[in-house]
Amino acid sequence: MTTWLLVYLGLGIFAGFVAGLFGVGGGLTIVPLLFMLFTAQNFPLEHTMHLALGTSMATIVFTSISSMRAHHSHGAVRWDIVKVFAPGLIIGTLGGSFIATWVPTRPLAMVFTAIVYYASIQMMLDFKPKPHRQLPGGFGMLVAGGSIGVVSSLVAAGGGFLSIPFMVFCNVVIHQAVGTSAALGFPIAVAGTVGYILSGMKATGLPEYSLGYVYLPAFFGVVAMSMLIAPLGAKTAHSLPVKQLKRAFGGFLALLATKMLHGLLFA
Repeated sequence: MTTWLLVYLGLGIFAGFVAGLFGVGGGLTIVPLLFMLFTAQNFPLEHTMHLALGTSMATIVFTSISSMRAHHSHGAVRWDIVKVFAPGLIIGTLGGSFIATWVPTRPLAMVFTAIVYYASIQMMLDFKPKPHRQLPGGFGMLVAGGSIGVVSSLVAAGGGFLSIPFMVFCNVVIHQAVGTSAALGFPIAVAGTVGYILSGMKATGLPEYSLGYVYLPAFFGVVAMSMLIAPLGAKTAHSLPVKQLKRAFGGFLALLATKMLHGLLFA
């Protein structure tokens, strides 16, 4: 257990830096790595993906707080957007987390890898839609938030790979979109964590120290380091050529997705 805890601490360092640097919850990185680690620990296959998703979502609750505070200190969070976006995100994420638990591990993992490939291509191409309009009204924000929430729950991510392009499309400045995305990760994570815990309470055969679909040793190990490191990532985002870093990170995501897909197809 001590060795695995050290591994989870190292994962927290990486996840925290990524969360602060790119304004994402880190789930796109944490989930495939947790999936591989849980598989190596011989967790029941039918629960492996759900545990990776639930544990990742729970860590984002704390990572997003640290990242959000750091971006707020730079004046990069549009709280007016957060207020109208949050209700739809909560509804969509909570519903999506229950949907995810009904899907078997293998097809759920396939859906996850497809979305990760999309996110990696988006980052490598540095996709920024040309601004064409202003943010929609209340109903439009509810629908947009709900849609982003559902997808975020299926990949246990803070939704930045969807919310950032959406806000840029609606004429929100890119740095404010990144900072606001970090803040939006909090309601997504809280709703998703509640959903994965509740839906996992009835599951049988979960490993020891699990709370629903949240594996507590991995959760505490990742959170302990990610909260310390996320502010460093946010500070770095304002001083380094993030475009080049995003392309490199996109390539890394593609490699992770490929490794995960290979394991699913040839296991």
